Amino acid sequence: MYVSKRTESKRGGGTISATSRSAGTCGSRAHRDSGTASDKGTIPDTVAEDDDTVTESKGRARLHDMRRLFPVTEETAPQSREWGLGELAVAYAYPELSPGGQEAWLRANMVSTLDGAAQHDGRSQPISSDADMRIFGTLRGLADVVVVGAETVRQEGYRPARAREAFAEARRAAGQGPAPAVAVVSASLDLDFSLPLFTSPLVPTLLLTGAAAAPDRVATAEKAGVQVVIAGDGMGVDPSRAVRALADRGLTRLLTEGGPRLLGQFVAAGVLDELCLTVSPMLTAGDAQRIAGGPSVPVPKRFELVSLLEEAGFLFGRYRRT
Repeated sequence: MYVSKRTESKRGGGTISATSRSAGTCGSRAHRDSGTASDKGTIPDTVAEDDDTVTESKGRARLHDMRRLFPVTEETAPQSREWGLGELAVAYAYPELSPGGQEAWLRANMVSTLDGAAQHDGRSQPISSDADMRIFGTLRGLADVVVVGAETVRQEGYRPARAREAFAEARRAAGQGPAPAVAVVSASLDLDFSLPLFTSPLVPTLLLTGAAAAPDRVATAEKAGVQVVIAGDGMGVDPSRAVRALADRGLTRLLTEGGPRLLGQFVAAGVLDELCLTVSPMLTAGDAQRIAGGPSVPVPKRFELVSLLEEAGFLFGRYRRT
């Protein structure tokens, strides 16, 4: 695994609608600038300041210089090897939150193909890899709670998060339970509460829903041992209230695994702090979803690259809100 590094992070509101979809994609985007060659056939080093395709304003921060990450050089990584879970845990550690400051840290973990598909045949596993699953397990091993949409639970066949021996000591030292809780976001509560996710988790499963949720479905969930958390005034869930409700329970290291509609609503509400994105070197074509769905935001949200790992052609990026 090769590594490249960088650096850091605010919050908002909105409402999560009745359903959230599964898995996710990273949309594809291509943009090229072109300069004009001089009379002698050379390409100018700089672009004139009145070229508005390049320069927006003198006051805007300059973009980072371009660097070659692959093929590998001594500047990126002299050797490649498989990283252990301990090393990955250090690389993906949650930031320390200051007392009286930000109440929780919400990161997302998603996978996307080269052409922007978050799944193949409705599931993310076919576009994943061994390294991707190691990072997936590491992120769960670090989290207090995994937040996931109801449709993703149904399509991906979610089970309770399991205890991982590699993280047991660190979790005890941090005051965490043996495994992260799973918090399912649902307005309709159209879920099979007889599944192991609800009946036999190591840590009780949470159900985030709105105050107008059907009382009989709430009662069924509670009878199965689910802890129902109201995080919205109507049928849906308010993203900011969901984050606060989890933080109030002492769950401050938040991890969402989608799906796209849920992630899109976290993005639109301005509560997503970090994206851990796997870019899979595969093409699927078709009409699979992107990693974040729903209406587009008025202004694109800018995230900064913190680190970039590579193994077997898969890229593993960490991005934080600027």
